[in-house]
Amino acid sequence: MVPYWRLSAYYFSYFAFVGAFSPYFTLYLQSIALSATDIALLMSLMQVMRVLAPGMWGWLAEHLGRRLTIIRLSAWASLVGFSVFFFTTRFEGLFLAMALMAFFWSAALPLVESLTFAHLGAQAGRYGSIRVWGSVGFIAAVLGLGYLLDFLPLDSVLWITAAILAAIALSAAVLPEAARPLAHRESASLHETLRRPEVRALLVACFLMSAAHGALYVFYSIFLVDHGYDKSVVGWMWSLGVIAEIVVFMFMPRVLRRHSMRAVLIFAFACAVVRFMAIGWGVGSFAVLVLAQLLHGATFGAYHSAAIAAVNQWFPGRLQSRGQALYGSISFGAGGMLGGLVSGYTWESVGPAWTYTLGSLFALAGLAWLVLGWRGEAESKAEGGVG
Repeated sequence: MVPYWRLSAYYFSYFAFVGAFSPYFTLYLQSIALSATDIALLMSLMQVMRVLAPGMWGWLAEHLGRRLTIIRLSAWASLVGFSVFFFTTRFEGLFLAMALMAFFWSAALPLVESLTFAHLGAQAGRYGSIRVWGSVGFIAAVLGLGYLLDFLPLDSVLWITAAILAAIALSAAVLPEAARPLAHRESASLHETLRRPEVRALLVACFLMSAAHGALYVFYSIFLVDHGYDKSVVGWMWSLGVIAEIVVFMFMPRVLRRHSMRAVLIFAFACAVVRFMAIGWGVGSFAVLVLAQLLHGATFGAYHSAAIAAVNQWFPGRLQSRGQALYGSISFGAGGMLGGLVSGYTWESVGPAWTYTLGSLFALAGLAWLVLGWRGEAESKAEGGVG
């Protein structure tokens, strides 16, 4: 039996942390008088650790056979690292706290993704119904905290985020281990898999897609508040994007049975080009912002569903943990780090509109790379329609 609710509870609490931390922690950093460059440097540490840490944790999980132990220890260690934020507002101390928290927090998701697929086995199409609880957790956190911060001081972000990290640790404690993959599924080596042109094309395109999202994840909340929007509106804007993502997750099994992963990804990248231009130049129009946030269903929901389906298919058996770690490190890690650092520089030098335009150019480059690098349609439909 698939431990549906225990896996779903983990995703709920894990992405509730993202919903509390990503939109509002930057506002807290701004409130203690940090510059845009300092904020970008601190937030980029989350991405730096997603480059460095998952590969190491994935290797340890594969060679020690202690995947679940690492998931549980990383949760408590993340909370310990985050607790340093309560004791300092100096940049050096904040840097240390972020580095510690991010190093351990980044260990978990690739391992949980491989654990989830191991539990699902031939029922991979049910992934979306479990992952959607992560989106629900994000919405609950981003909306709830958005309303609270209209009345509470910004340092309340610290207490609420710490409580959510504790919830992650508790949900990790009840996760069950899954059976190890059968040996006959391990026919391909990591090196052989990475030599395939469609694999390389996907990973480079994913790097560029995450770079395109850099300004969104670091500065979107600040951007809206600076243009006169209430924090509750900020919460609703983030939630709207995730609601669109949930709808997409619900339909992705059907979409991936009818359309190739490549076609879905091309559509998602095209939407990203439009979305970031709209945010940068249309911030004064509430309607434009709403439409741009609805495109999150494509630029993350459809994109991530197709990308993770490809990784699950191309990295079989015990390569799965390494494949998930590689996908996370290259895309959300290296790509997110580049996008965040570049946006921190351009935000003050050329302005927000051109910073989001640069995000569109990253997405356009990813689109071109995907079209030119992944030409064949062989094996491009997801087995079971992972959504």
